[in-house]
Amino acid sequence: MRLVYHPAGHDDELRVALVELQAGRWMRARELLAETGTHWTLRTARTQLLAVAAARSDVVDVWLAEEPDSYDAQLMAVRVAVERALRAQRQQHPHTLDFEARARRAALLAARRAPYDPVPWVCLVALAQIDTRQLRREHRMNSAEPMLPSGPWGLLYEVNQRDPYNREAYHRVLQFLMALDGPFGASLASVFDFGRSVASQRPVGSPLLLLPAYAVIEQRRRSHAEPLWRRQWAEDPTLDYTLTAFHDWFLKSPVDQRSLADLNLLAYALWAGHRYLEAAEVFEAMGPYAAREPWASVHEGAVGPDPGEALLLRARAESLSARARRPPSVRPPL
Repeated sequence: MRLVYHPAGHDDELRVALVELQAGRWMRARELLAETGTHWTLRTARTQLLAVAAARSDVVDVWLAEEPDSYDAQLMAVRVAVERALRAQRQQHPHTLDFEARARRAALLAARRAPYDPVPWVCLVALAQIDTRQLRREHRMNSAEPMLPSGPWGLLYEVNQRDPYNREAYHRVLQFLMALDGPFGASLASVFDFGRSVASQRPVGSPLLLLPAYAVIEQRRRSHAEPLWRRQWAEDPTLDYTLTAFHDWFLKSPVDQRSLADLNLLAYALWAGHRYLEAAEVFEAMGPYAAREPWASVHEGAVGPDPGEALLLRARAESLSARARRPPSVRPPL
């Protein structure tokens, strides 16, 4: 089977807009965002991926110059500014704080112009991870959960007022906590606590039920765990969280709102936990589309030019084979 690695996954309209942006043309992105409207799940995901594609060029600046009154153009300028600030931080650019300040000003202006829109607030949450010493007051607010450290909880509250359980906002908080890991802040235990706290609220239909699984993946990346670490996915409570995500997110969420990253992580977690029948359902939903992660981080010593892809293909084959040997109506209980 030939795998397709593309951030748009099954979102064909987004794929076209990404190609156009990379070619320096912004009209399709404009049309896509107009069609998306206030569908916050799609709007958040699409603007993020569009910004990744546009951040290396001036295509959004050209759009904003041509349509200075367009809120979508303004919002995309914010998204691009945030993406550039985060890239500057990853590359340890000497002017990272300048990029961050510029993005922050732009996000606040967009938030004032469209107070109903969660995306500018998502952008402010994203920028919090640059402030690793929590110098800004809004990044060291006390959490309502006693086990969690101070953080951008007020900003997350603003997102939730507009779009409860916004996927990107919570993942940005997870990144914030991981950025603090070390002498200035959060430990891996806090990362797990955050994921478990969100999952315990049982937001049915929400991909945030996978946050504990993302925390486990981060543990592996940081601890450089041995290949036998796979057994963790078959043990409680990790397996319980995985099965809850399968039943309460995968089986109950709209097909067009499932991110490729979440599908890949759930497929891996189910396969690693020896839940092959459920994993087969997720692999079928993925179709030919694949993400590099988590496979690249958990390839267990697989050989070949792309060991992560080798593991993905192995997991898929084993899962589909297990289902072929069993009637599709038979599924092990929780």
